[in-house]
Amino acid sequence: MIKDRMQLVKGDITQLQVDAIVNAANTALESGGGVCGAIFEAAGAALPGACASLGGCSVGHAKLTPAYELPAHYIIHAVGPVWRGGAKGEPKLLASCYVASLKLALEHQIKTIAFPAISCGIYGYPVSQAVTIAVNETANFLELHPEIKMVLFVCQDEAVYEAYQQALDSLNHE
Repeated sequence: MIKDRMQLVKGDITQLQVDAIVNAANTALESGGGVCGAIFEAAGAALPGACASLGGCSVGHAKLTPAYELPAHYIIHAVGPVWRGGAKGEPKLLASCYVASLKLALEHQIKTIAFPAISCGIYGYPVSQAVTIAVNETANFLELHPEIKMVLFVCQDEAVYEAYQQALDSLNHE
């Protein structure tokens, strides 16, 4: 079942032993605040150069680097949209960065992947809307791609955790 391949985790995404973690990246693929800054710090000195060589990344897209000093093998850098009220294509762009990340996972035989709540930090995306998109897009993708064995949604914040729990529960009742 699809819901058995999605789990909610409270903790530090940089500590997870999965094939890939997703970085809530900026378009320059540079270290930032929040999850992005923590990933850059934990991955070590080689990550900035690897990211610089990729030439940036557009909103709604994703790029892959090695994970260097992290327990994961890869980092998928997904660029979510900044919330501007919802009428500037934000839902489509957010959905696209989840799908782009999962497509990269398929291309690189990644079986386990962990996502943060993309765009929910300094990008200001309303948490309940963002996590609903994350859960629905992931469920739709997993339905078509049994190759991906497990997707973890990783939260540090209690409100984000509860929003994910509600989104997952809603999915389970459909």
